[in-house]
Amino acid sequence: MRTQHKTVGLTFGAALVLLMLIQFGFAACGGSQVTPTPTRTAKPVETATSVVPPTPTATPQASLMPTADASILTEFPSDVNPLTGLRVSDPATLDRCPLAIKISNAPAVVRPQSGLSLADLVFEHYAEGSLTRFTAIFLGHDASKVGSIRSGRLIDLEIPAMTGAMFAYSGSSGGVKQKIIASDFYQEGRVVSPDFGVGEPVFFRVPEPGKAFEHTLFTSTEALRALTTERGLNTRQDLHGLAFREAPPTGGQPARYVEIPYLPGAASAEWAFDRELGLYRRSILGEPHTDALTGQQLTAANVIIVYANHVETDILEDLVGGGHYSIEIQIWGEGPVQIVRDGQVFDGQWARWAREDMLSFLDASGNPLPLKPGNSWYQIVPLGFPTIIQP
Repeated sequence: MRTQHKTVGLTFGAALVLLMLIQFGFAACGGSQVTPTPTRTAKPVETATSVVPPTPTATPQASLMPTADASILTEFPSDVNPLTGLRVSDPATLDRCPLAIKISNAPAVVRPQSGLSLADLVFEHYAEGSLTRFTAIFLGHDASKVGSIRSGRLIDLEIPAMTGAMFAYSGSSGGVKQKIIASDFYQEGRVVSPDFGVGEPVFFRVPEPGKAFEHTLFTSTEALRALTTERGLNTRQDLHGLAFREAPPTGGQPARYVEIPYLPGAASAEWAFDRELGLYRRSILGEPHTDALTGQQLTAANVIIVYANHVETDILEDLVGGGHYSIEIQIWGEGPVQIVRDGQVFDGQWARWAREDMLSFLDASGNPLPLKPGNSWYQIVPLGFPTIIQP
């Protein structure tokens, strides 16, 4: 059973108001900020909290499934990646255990990160102090260097469960560590971390002048897959829940530019539609966000804005500025979602009713809301968050 904690209430509400004030203050001062148009904010919906127990880029491109009849793909042939809707050249690729890797997004010091362009899915979420962190899921592609690797958060009790992944991270606070130890995927051997005695060659250090030691830890999918093989974890997972279609749904609104101002001036996620590519290009603070492996700007076929209840817990993460507490992001039950693809935004609902389920996306009639075949970035935000979407 999940422990009940005090809700974030005033803490997050005040923070969001502050974010908006800061944002408009930056705009008034000029600079490279995009002038915001009226904000489109998904209507807050109560989430069920008791359902789930406690480019041109160098990215390899696969061919799409035939979609001559424009039908929505929800059942996947053996050679189609259920996380992307893309056909792979070797179906055995999909018989591997997915990898969930925790990656830092500390302002300036870790960018550009390595390997994000090769992930099938990337989840960006609040850590604490209004900064964000990534959990990247790898199945269809491999990366020779991924990182820098940082510590896990409470949301990482959910993401490996829904993707059947091995979770690789650098460590965690005492309270989060105890919850990970009590998790089902820890008992199944699907956790790898220096916290539990795993070091080289699975994790390795890449020191750089001027970079703090905690930002120098990396891994590779090859090293992690050697460990999943050793632990007998490489079997095809039942990754059901996502739906894909080449043609976009009807009823969308123009969305040329999307901004998620997690912390204006430090951790805003900015997505601009490239009509020629048919993909969204990612920037941070007006600067292209690139992958250190390729030097190319990160792109996404889908930007998925998931509005979820955020609860501040009693788990102390650090003592900076008087201390920060771990945030439980409740991605179970249901809530509002905005799917951004093909230069449009589509409003819908996300749902996750069982621990092993992926987040599914539904339209107003309860039908699957299809993603564009390709990679997806999940922007996880609090209910009522002031997302900026410009036509």
